[in-house]
Amino acid sequence: MNSKVVVGLSGGVDSSVAAASLRRQGYDVIGLTLWLMKGKGQCCSEGLVDAAQLCDEMGIPHHVVDTRDLFQTQIVDYLVSGYAQGITPLPCSQCNRTVKFSPMIRYARQELGADKIATGHYARIRFNSATQRYQLCRAVDRHKDQSYFLYDLDQDILAATLFPLGEQTKPETRRMAAELGLHTAEKPESQDLCLIEVHGSMQTFLDQYIQPRQGEIVDRQGNILGHHEGVHHYTIGQRKGLGVAAAQPLYVIGLDAVMNRVIVGDRNSAQQTECTVQRVNWVSIAEPNAPIHAEVQVRYRSQPVGVTVVPLVADASLGARVKLIFDEPQFGITPGQAAVWYDGEVLLGGGILERPPVSP
Repeated sequence: MNSKVVVGLSGGVDSSVAAASLRRQGYDVIGLTLWLMKGKGQCCSEGLVDAAQLCDEMGIPHHVVDTRDLFQTQIVDYLVSGYAQGITPLPCSQCNRTVKFSPMIRYARQELGADKIATGHYARIRFNSATQRYQLCRAVDRHKDQSYFLYDLDQDILAATLFPLGEQTKPETRRMAAELGLHTAEKPESQDLCLIEVHGSMQTFLDQYIQPRQGEIVDRQGNILGHHEGVHHYTIGQRKGLGVAAAQPLYVIGLDAVMNRVIVGDRNSAQQTECTVQRVNWVSIAEPNAPIHAEVQVRYRSQPVGVTVVPLVADASLGARVKLIFDEPQFGITPGQAAVWYDGEVLLGGGILERPPVSP
C-alpha cells in the first residue's frame, strides 16, 4: 500500500488539522498549496505563507502549484459570463472539481508518486460494495457539512480522496489544533467566497469586468417601477437594495439580460413548484431510469425539502438533465446555483439550476 498522501493546504485550521491528523495516523504527508490568485484571503498570499509555516513546523515537504491561469478561465471568466447573462453562478463546486481536486490528483500521481489526496472539507466518503460505487455523505457536523459543494466530484476523485475531518465537529478540530500546537489553531474562519474577501463585495468584483448599463425595473405586466445600473447587480429572490417604493415587499423574480430588465413581483410570484437542472452529476448511485424521491437543497444554507427527481433526455450542450418537482413550493430558485439531492446522509446527485423562460 502506498502510504503517501498529498494534503491540500489553504493555510487555515481545517486543512492544518487534516494534515496533522493523517501524519499521526502514520501517513507520509506532503503539503500542497494551489496558488489561485493574488491578494489576501485563505486561497492566496497569506494562505501560502501560513501553509509553508505549517509544513515547516511539522517537518513535511511543501509544494506550491501555480493554477492562476486555470482559476482565471474556469472561475473568474465563468462568473463574469454568468452574471452578464443574468444568472448567479455558484463557483465553489466548479472550482472544487476543475481547479482543486483534479489538478491535485494529477500532480500527486505524476509528480509525487502518491495515489491519495486529502483536504480539510467536512464530508465523508465510503465505498458501497453492493453497488461498487463510492458514496459521498454528509459530515457528522451538520453545521459545517460541505458535501453540497462537492456534488460534482466523480468516482475517480472520490476513490483517491480522504476527508479526515468528516467524522468530527468544528470545535473538536479547534481543540485538536490547540493540542498539537498548530499556529493556525485560533485563525479566524473564512466566511466568504475568496473573490469577495479580496474585492470586498461581489458587486465590486463584477464592476471591474462588466460596464454599468442602465435599464428598467419592471413588474410582471411590464410597468416601469424604477431603474438599475446593471442586471449583474441583482439575483433571483433579492429583496433589499431594489430602490423601488411599493405598497408590499417586492422581490427579484426574473433577470432579462437581453432586454436589460430586472423583473420584480410579490413573494408568491417568487415561488416555484418545479424547475429543471442541467449538468447533472450522479454521485453515489448510477443514473436512474425512473423518477426517485429524495430531499433537495437548492442553496447551501437551505433546509432539505422533499422532491421528486425526474430524469430527462440528456442534451449535447447541457449534459445530463432532470426535472425537480417539489413537495411544496420553493422560494427564490436561482439559475446558476446548485440543486443537490440526498437520501438521508448520502448525496445522490446534483447539478446547476436552469433559467426558466423570462417574462414579461
